[in-house]
Amino acid sequence: MAKKAKENKTNAARILDRLGIAYELKTYDVDESDLSAVHVAASVGMPIEMVYKTLVARGDKTGVIMGVIRGDYELDLKALASASGNKRVEMVHLKEVFGLTGYIRGGCSPLGAKKAYPVYLDDSAMANEKIAVSAGRRGEQIIVAPSDLVSATRATVAKISRPMQ
Repeated sequence: MAKKAKENKTNAARILDRLGIAYELKTYDVDESDLSAVHVAASVGMPIEMVYKTLVARGDKTGVIMGVIRGDYELDLKALASASGNKRVEMVHLKEVFGLTGYIRGGCSPLGAKKAYPVYLDDSAMANEKIAVSAGRRGEQIIVAPSDLVSATRATVAKISRPMQ
């Protein structure tokens, strides 16, 4: 009898499995010249309103936090500061992201980072039955109910983004 090939799941997928949360994995071809959420949405056949990106920031009081926002929106640093109990929040420099999270640009997930950083999910996610977030590597998205993502990450839901200007 042939051995079954072992699935190469990401930490994010393993966490959802362990919690008994239903999800779907969607893979797509990575374009190194375009890692945008708009490109990801087109690649996985989902509207951009349902594709969310994870951004890493640092608060003056809390330290590292993660903001999960619509792919076509930008993080509102003042709103994130207010939601997270900080006076000021700034984006973590891209060079620091891997060391802090274990994830590279274009593959940062709110699930399964090196540490369990506080997660803030934009309230727009709750209007969707399902949303897509990175599975923890480029070319792979997890499709999950927003309420299940909140449960799995212990996220705070707040208005933390605005349309890009």
